[in-house]
Amino acid sequence: MISLEQNLHSLFGFGEFREGQQQTIEQLLSGHSSLAVFPTGSGKSLCYQFTATQLPHLTLVISPLIALMHDQLAFLSSKGINAACLDSSQSKDESQAVMSGVQDGSIKILMISVERFKNERFRRFIKHIPISMLVVDEAHCISEWGHNFRPDYLKLPSYQQELTIPLVLLLTATATRRVQRDMAQKFTIHPEHIVQTGFYRPNLDIDLIAVDSSNKLVTLKSQIDETQGAGIVYVTQQKTAEDVARHLQTSGYSATAYHAGLDSETRRTIQADFMAGKTRIIVATIAFGMGIDKADIRLVVHFDLPKSIENYSQEIGRAGRDRQPSRCVLLASLEGLSTLENFVYGDTPEPQNIDTLLNSITEQTSQSTHSYNSTQSLWETQSYSLSMQTNIRALPLKTLLVQLELLNVLTAKYTYYSDVRLKWEGDRNEFANRIPDEWQAAYQALLKGIQYKKIWGTPDFDKLFNEAGLSRGDVLEILEYAADNNVLTLESKGLTDVYEVHTEHFHHQTLVSQLHHYVEEKQNAEIARIATMIRFFQLDRCLNNNLARYFGDQHAPEHCGHCSVCRGNILVFAPPAQQGAEAWSNMAEYVREFTHYLSSKSPPTKVTAVLITRFLTGLTQPIFTKVKARQLSGFGVYEEKSYSSVLDAVTQLLGHH
Repeated sequence: MISLEQNLHSLFGFGEFREGQQQTIEQLLSGHSSLAVFPTGSGKSLCYQFTATQLPHLTLVISPLIALMHDQLAFLSSKGINAACLDSSQSKDESQAVMSGVQDGSIKILMISVERFKNERFRRFIKHIPISMLVVDEAHCISEWGHNFRPDYLKLPSYQQELTIPLVLLLTATATRRVQRDMAQKFTIHPEHIVQTGFYRPNLDIDLIAVDSSNKLVTLKSQIDETQGAGIVYVTQQKTAEDVARHLQTSGYSATAYHAGLDSETRRTIQADFMAGKTRIIVATIAFGMGIDKADIRLVVHFDLPKSIENYSQEIGRAGRDRQPSRCVLLASLEGLSTLENFVYGDTPEPQNIDTLLNSITEQTSQSTHSYNSTQSLWETQSYSLSMQTNIRALPLKTLLVQLELLNVLTAKYTYYSDVRLKWEGDRNEFANRIPDEWQAAYQALLKGIQYKKIWGTPDFDKLFNEAGLSRGDVLEILEYAADNNVLTLESKGLTDVYEVHTEHFHHQTLVSQLHHYVEEKQNAEIARIATMIRFFQLDRCLNNNLARYFGDQHAPEHCGHCSVCRGNILVFAPPAQQGAEAWSNMAEYVREFTHYLSSKSPPTKVTAVLITRFLTGLTQPIFTKVKARQLSGFGVYEEKSYSSVLDAVTQLLGHH
């Protein structure tokens, strides 16, 4: 019998497994779902890549970023392993080719984002494919107590059941014990099948340097000068990325800014230049680095505070993957602290917003009788207009809808495009000869059920259902088949989510308080996470040891000898400047202007102390976009100040009036 090592060598060309890999692979091949917690850059992906080659059917990989997928696909294709992804950047023909390869079994690994499950066509397709294993990369996104929580990930356990996938592998680099337990429970992974390797990286030097804002750039340049090789400088905001990169360029450094505000082509080019060594320093928001497999990054600088210990660990983990000495520097000051906290406060929906959301569900729910004679209460919604209507930002809105699903109030049925239109490219009557026999009657009915405006036609779904018994899915299946055969062009827009509403569980007031309690708890947990990080940076014990212990690794040395604390430098943050009464001198004027403006532009909107505070601290809300509130003089005037201090001042001001 061929051993695992022999297979590893013949498939991937590696001589031996790294720590934790073999145990994880053996568990999976024995049929045990597993969770692998390995630090950044220590070979998590190999666990599923190797296992997939040994399993009979498809391995389905959920990954949060297209860039991550493309990196892994390039690696697999270099090893001759047939893998593919379905993503939004592909053309019709490309995704069609991938689906055919999955159907005929030639593609062993398919990578998708979790949102792909909402796609009507993909759901119809994947139901007929036998799947051996579900892999969730960056799996901490599943846990509400982890960082980077993505609400759609909560639905993965039900997708696993729906598609009867026997085996699950969860992969993450950053999960505390609590998050590990939470993840494992959701997929019924037994504690003995959680594989965690050591977190301690002996080649990383951690240095925390107290700076004030006036000498940050000078300190940054001296750190770059002291280090040879490539570096990443992390900042919080896109504007800072541009400013710092420009400053470095004018000082003669090879540096470029990278953030989510750049188009994908530009981002790809910047990343490729960095990987190829053409650019030495990338100044980036946290959008950069996921899945960046550059082994020789010598310096990671946090110009601004990271978002959490988890983010910090993941970001410094990009240094020195070739195991050579590398430096991780934090330019420590509390000035960006308010910005970090304010992001959290801006995301929390107010009780009246939650109330509006629930009203919208009850008001817009329609009774629909399906062909199988049961009456369902259905609610249809489009996320952008719902966000505008409720004044809840997109991500928290998604979170609330997923919570309503978990509370059994809603069930996501399917997603469809409200506007479907088609244009014939070939002979529609001749095409009848090429259509499968069992579709003949349906196709003829369909030809009669299209209404034309000039050359574009729209299928009348109601008529087709009532007269020919064709469901929406039947109609689309035939149209997609015709489009795949180039007989017509199919266009769709207006993505609409359809939910079944379980009215028996819909207790309005109870739900408002339950959901509000949930979002408050999440807000408090996020704020506490930031406070924990600030405490962590000021500890007087070895930083490498504390970092390992935070993630449940008890085996790191007590004194690493290569962190600022071991060198006798304990960080003390300079106290932030005190705010006197003059700080708020024009507040009454800003508040008056905003209140007056909002009541004229959007009379139904309730002006609360919280809404005013979000306006003054420059936290974008759907209602501000809708009424163009950015043009008012008070928008964002206090963005440097802490949310709670502004809220206190506003509350006091409103109390006086």
